[in-house]
Amino acid sequence: MPIQISAQYVKELRVKTGAGMMDCKKALQEAEGDINKAIKTLRQKGLASAGKKASRRTTEGLIDSYIHAGSKIGVMLELNCETDFVARRIEFQELTRNIAMQIAACPMVEYVSLEDIPEAIVDKEKEIEAGKNDLTDKPNSIREQIIDGRIHKRLNEMSLLNQAFIRNPDITINDLVNENIALMGENIQIRRFVRFLLGEGMDVTKNDFAQEVKSLLKS
Repeated sequence: MPIQISAQYVKELRVKTGAGMMDCKKALQEAEGDINKAIKTLRQKGLASAGKKASRRTTEGLIDSYIHAGSKIGVMLELNCETDFVARRIEFQELTRNIAMQIAACPMVEYVSLEDIPEAIVDKEKEIEAGKNDLTDKPNSIREQIIDGRIHKRLNEMSLLNQAFIRNPDITINDLVNENIALMGENIQIRRFVRFLLGEGMDVTKNDFAQEVKSLLKS
């Protein structure tokens, strides 16, 4: 017989994951009340759901913007889904805003995914790493391992989907999107974004606006 789960506990799991109430209750029952196990179960289901929907066309969605307080940094983002109905849902709008704020807080992010990073950029990063002085006296095998590790780290820093979600560092932006796919039942894709920093490219005093956004997201 399934264990009894309180409505408050179900609600807490729903807030943490965005999953439906019945899915949360079932996951908690299967996990015998262990909320961390239930979260893991729901995320695994979300990944499976996202994988099945990944090939569906996404021609609807939103173009949204985020301007940080003081109007020193701004982001424009296009987030796509399958239907206008989902695009109007508050959960989809919240997802759009969260991703836009994440971009504002991550100055090193330049591409949606690792697959979007041009080969020329990868080659350039390898050249930079290979030329660093601390690798000069390393054996070739060790040298290549260090370069590969640094390149992997650098490319992840450039990919939006690989970023830890600032409001919940236990998941990535990719996980966040997949959880919303499971919640809303449609394929969701980050199409494109652009990040503006006031005075970028000019010789001006630099302020850490990205850190301000991170503080706001964590609050």
